[in-house]
Amino acid sequence: MTDESTVDAGRDFIRDIVAADLASGKHKSIVTRFPPEPNGYLHLGHAKSICLNFGIAEEFGGRCNLRFDDTNPTREEQEYIDAIQRDVRWLGFDWDDGLHYASDYFEQLYAWAQHLIRAGKAYVDDQSQEEIRLARGTLTEPGKNSPFRDRPVDENLDLFARMRAGEFPNGTRVLRARIDMAAGNINLRDPVLYRILHASHPRTGTAWNIYPSYDFAHGQSDSIEHITHSICTLEFEDHRPLYDWFLDNLPVPSRPHQYEFARLNVTHTLLSKRVLTELVRGGHVSGWDDPRMPTLAGLQRRGVPAEALREFIKRIGVAKANSTVDIGMFEFAVRETLNRSAPRRMAVLRPLKVVIENYPEGDSEELEAVNHPDDPSQGTRRIKFGRELYIERDDFMENPPKKFFRLSPGSEVRLRYAYFITCREVIKNAAGEVAELRCTYDPATKGGNAPDGRKVKATMHWVSAADAVPAEIRLYGHLFAAAQPDAANFASELNPQSLETLSGCMVEPALAGDNAEGAVQFERQGYFCRDRDSSPGRLVFNRAVGLRDTWAKVAAAGS
Repeated sequence: MTDESTVDAGRDFIRDIVAADLASGKHKSIVTRFPPEPNGYLHLGHAKSICLNFGIAEEFGGRCNLRFDDTNPTREEQEYIDAIQRDVRWLGFDWDDGLHYASDYFEQLYAWAQHLIRAGKAYVDDQSQEEIRLARGTLTEPGKNSPFRDRPVDENLDLFARMRAGEFPNGTRVLRARIDMAAGNINLRDPVLYRILHASHPRTGTAWNIYPSYDFAHGQSDSIEHITHSICTLEFEDHRPLYDWFLDNLPVPSRPHQYEFARLNVTHTLLSKRVLTELVRGGHVSGWDDPRMPTLAGLQRRGVPAEALREFIKRIGVAKANSTVDIGMFEFAVRETLNRSAPRRMAVLRPLKVVIENYPEGDSEELEAVNHPDDPSQGTRRIKFGRELYIERDDFMENPPKKFFRLSPGSEVRLRYAYFITCREVIKNAAGEVAELRCTYDPATKGGNAPDGRKVKATMHWVSAADAVPAEIRLYGHLFAAAQPDAANFASELNPQSLETLSGCMVEPALAGDNAEGAVQFERQGYFCRDRDSSPGRLVFNRAVGLRDTWAKVAAAGS
């Protein structure tokens, strides 16, 4: 892939390390990896890691593996494996022949565990999970040795083999490293290497009754793949001494080094996989690809282009300290990207009928509309104009305040690509609500300019009532109302206005015939894409991001 995410990538401390390692001859080539656990869909935080690992590999002429750390079969599914591969490709990267699984290395990992037992550096512990937890100690108090810590090597080897054979129930025994129960780093207090788990694995089925811990599998998998730079987020910094301990005490084929960077945190968003899973399972969202979800699948469905996400990741950079990025920065990147590429169309979300009384009944005409004002290569299209139109209900006020320059009784506005119109009469229904506007048009203003030089202060979008196509339009907001939502109480912090579904919207016919998957700009409204719920005769659009609305800002300031 060649795009600005790699070609013009900014410098950061990890790239500086990589460049120095190549310059010094420490490494002749660079090998990185992106190692997700297949227990959910990828999200914004993963996108940062993907862009960093794959981006570095591309920038320095190396390679990046995609490796599934599939060591917990009770939480992992083939659905997630497939989704992760789709999302990485959507983001613009590929692993060529570098697709791996931790489960590929189960036999080797088992042999290395036996190696530690023979060296007196691992033992089988019969304590329960709770007993192990209580004996681990605290940050200020050392842990206590297990009563099984000094088991003979032969007994440990026998028990470990029987664990593998499935002789013991879940939770009755674990294999632990024999390091130091008084270590200042709690991760070094005899961590668990293997636990008994009678569960079917997506790839190995029921071949295994024991599974390695993440810590035991990760570094050794890196070594097998000859990873040079194992790049993780900051929460793994305290795990690095354990990562190194395994490499120091095992006959591994290579010696990778772990580097940590700040994870991505975004306002109005939670990226905890636990929370995202509960959102889906609890029915708070329609699925992993709900457009309100910060998953890559949700962003795709919402209409966010991969280019915008890569640009956002590039702009926030790679830091050593955690911080929180305003969601507005992400939305700006989306808006900026789509502004360059998205074709323009007209759609009326809350229709108000307009009858142009001096336009001949039964007549219509075709007007030329540009598909993109800054990209002539996108060409033009023909749109119909007739006596009856729909405008946006918010574009009319019967008693307008100052600085409201849209349509009101007696005022004149420009219709995009068409004519000047003037409101002459307001028709109301029995409830006293505005139901229809009677207007006149000036035939001399075709194209939007008056021969006498008079000016209007507003240009409005519209659709022809005779040709408009009905559509459902979904307006998405932030999933969480608070800028810093509490993960522990996420359900109570959900934004009740995160989705507004509008029916009876009217869009120009070109949108019915256009099956393109990319986003379009609804003029003066925002950027939208067709949803997968669309079907013949039923158009459904999702809003990716809105446009800045000058009047909305004025109104908000005055309230």
